[in-house]
Amino acid sequence: MDSTRAPRRPTIRAVAERAGVSKSLVSLVLNDSAKVSEPSRQAVLQAIADLGYTPNAQARALSAERTRNIALILKDMRYPWFVEAIEGVNAALAAGGLRMLIGDQRLDLRAGETAVRAFGEMCVDGAILVGSLRKTQALLGLMNQVPTVMMLGSRPWPEARADALVTDDAAGIALAMSHLRGLGHERIAHIGVSGEEVGDARRAAYESAMRADGLDAQIAVEVADKSEDGGFRAAVRLLTRKNRPTAIVAYNDMTAIGALSAAKDLGIDVPGACSITGYDNMDIARTRAISLTTIDQATLGVGQRAVAMLMERMRAPGNASAIELVDPTLVARLTTGAAG
Repeated sequence: MDSTRAPRRPTIRAVAERAGVSKSLVSLVLNDSAKVSEPSRQAVLQAIADLGYTPNAQARALSAERTRNIALILKDMRYPWFVEAIEGVNAALAAGGLRMLIGDQRLDLRAGETAVRAFGEMCVDGAILVGSLRKTQALLGLMNQVPTVMMLGSRPWPEARADALVTDDAAGIALAMSHLRGLGHERIAHIGVSGEEVGDARRAAYESAMRADGLDAQIAVEVADKSEDGGFRAAVRLLTRKNRPTAIVAYNDMTAIGALSAAKDLGIDVPGACSITGYDNMDIARTRAISLTTIDQATLGVGQRAVAMLMERMRAPGNASAIELVDPTLVARLTTGAAG
């Protein structure tokens, strides 16, 4: 007898016997079925843990007609904010026995949406869309094929069914404006992004707050792209005006960091002569070197909630679509201070 032979891999039958249930019930637990009672589910999960059972992915996909693969499609992977979103999503998917496949829409559009079409051909079990993605026929096709959650971007499109987790952009900008007004600022400008739902919502919230305080004449908007360079160029235009602003509310953290660089190059003290706020609370915003006042939308937790919504949709695909608002919070740091 060969004593070096590897121990036999635990089977689904062994799990069922240890848990005192049928093999079909074990399969239901592995497929995250809502038909299983909680005591039975826990008994099966305990048996799996005790035996060290790992299911055969190919066999499960064939028998359950599921692949356990989830497509995560980002608007642009170059943007650092998406890293935290990916972390939250990946941790929650792994805990649910699901795998993440990542696609970058910016790159995929150049390739004819081959990644999005491949996700459909691979029969992914669901999709999570992160950011304000561009509406395309391939993307709409995937959304109409599998359960989908849109996360921190556009609200669901009428052409495709989806659940959504969206940031309350109006509330977030209102927090930044209230913070700056409380510091005595009146000449408050905005670095905005046009042509997308989130950018339009944030600009509208800024203008609404200015008008509500009777500051219509002080409204100043410079449009940029979402990058640090875009924020830099927009801030230079604002800060070289004759009646320059004493505060800037930027579309996101990257444009805010660009504004900080512009102020430094122009010899304008932050926050002594100009306060600057961002939006997203990225890792870089939290560093001591930047210490940016910003709006936090709990991205890690939102990623986990997006997965929970997706799994609910996978279990009950006939339920009505749901939209949940993410409540933002203000994080005050060193880039804002009293008006001079």
